[in-house]
Amino acid sequence: MTVSETITFFIEKFILYYAICILSFYVILAGISVFVLRKYLRRRKFVDYNLILSSPFAPSISIIAPAYNESITIEENIRALLSLFYHNFEVIVVNDGSTDNSMEKLIKTYELIPVDFAVNYKIKTQEIKCIYKSQNKSFSNLIVVDKKNGGKADALNAGVNIAKNDYVVSVDADSILASDALLKLAKPILEEKKKKVIAAGGVVRIANSCQIEGGQILKVNIPRKLLPRFQVIEYTRSFLMGRMAWSQLNGLLIISGALGVFDKKILINCGGYLITTVGEDMELVVRMRMYLVEQKQKYKVVYIPDPLCWTEVPANLVQLGRQRNRWIRGTIDTLKLHRKLFFNPRYGIMGMVSYPYWFFFEWLAPILEFLGILYFIIIAILGIPNWSFFFIMLGFVYFFAVSFSTYAILYEELTFHQYEKKSGLFKLFITAWIEPFIYHPLILWWSLKANFDYFILKKTGWGYLKKKGFVEGNKRKPR
Repeated sequence: MTVSETITFFIEKFILYYAICILSFYVILAGISVFVLRKYLRRRKFVDYNLILSSPFAPSISIIAPAYNESITIEENIRALLSLFYHNFEVIVVNDGSTDNSMEKLIKTYELIPVDFAVNYKIKTQEIKCIYKSQNKSFSNLIVVDKKNGGKADALNAGVNIAKNDYVVSVDADSILASDALLKLAKPILEEKKKKVIAAGGVVRIANSCQIEGGQILKVNIPRKLLPRFQVIEYTRSFLMGRMAWSQLNGLLIISGALGVFDKKILINCGGYLITTVGEDMELVVRMRMYLVEQKQKYKVVYIPDPLCWTEVPANLVQLGRQRNRWIRGTIDTLKLHRKLFFNPRYGIMGMVSYPYWFFFEWLAPILEFLGILYFIIIAILGIPNWSFFFIMLGFVYFFAVSFSTYAILYEELTFHQYEKKSGLFKLFITAWIEPFIYHPLILWWSLKANFDYFILKKTGWGYLKKKGFVEGNKRKPR
């Protein structure tokens, strides 16, 4: 065997074993998710959420909604937050130096006036210029904070400083929450007796093309545009087939920034949201978990499979590319900041399984995939390709990806049945078949670019995603 043949043999073996490892992980996580989800749905039949609504033991909650240039949707979405089913909560809207008319709209719509408010800066933030409350008693639980721009993490920290309740819920100002979202987030906090629930999150669904009125989803539709449809499949796989399993294993490292509940005391003790990273949601969860381990306290990070939050996703390539670039850079930043977790038995499953999984299969996978493609291009040019191995691997990975996506769509339909029209489901199945050829190469490119931006260009900016608002493409009923 020549030197080139030996090198080719070992590279192809590495590619094969790496593919088997990552696909095996996906299968195991999906199996655990199905088991846990079935158990959750059986138990949910006997839950009376009205008991939580009236319980004096239900945790008090402060909802924090950072807002930067959200003029298009801010009135409707704040109204939706104020109308959530819960008995002990407040809504804190943090205007993070918006340059549009968001603040003017809020003042007019909710009859806001400046109030004297002693702020305890437990977490350092940009200057708070003014705090407003409503003259209308219907909005007595609304607080609006007007501050200098400091970014999303800084705005959340300002909200934490203002919050008076035991738990804080971070939401995006353009997100739409299910009316019973707080009740379902409070349930695991009330149920857990042996371990402290330090954070909880739920499923985030895509609102593009849905029928919306008064800040509530009236009818769920499949997005008409192809790019949001790809993201429907991606979100379904991620939330339903992945995070359920990590929650069961107590190895969940991320709570979506669109909706998450956190123990305020632990959050403050950890120093609040880190303003120097663009992945503040993931980084906070990892840091809180490390803090509890080092304090030798038992804890849990919980995931709820119910659709609790709806959000607008980017519908064009430029905006989606910026979003994914930020997500990847945030992941790299978190892995780098907390690299002492890497195969560290002191941190249990988080150190031995969760962190290595994110390192090898979430961060490193796109890089290795690119190198694999580059390898086959080079050996094809040199005239020594192993075409049988190439096509077998390509076919295996393609049909696995399609099968996994189809399985996720079917299981979501059997459990929560969000999409009423069969034609919409047919569109999703077709989208799953073409996703590996259209959407996946885009994700690969954005991942590579994010690594280049992070390591070579040292890019740190959060980036601005222009919102078109839920009105676009939605058949809205007149009020």
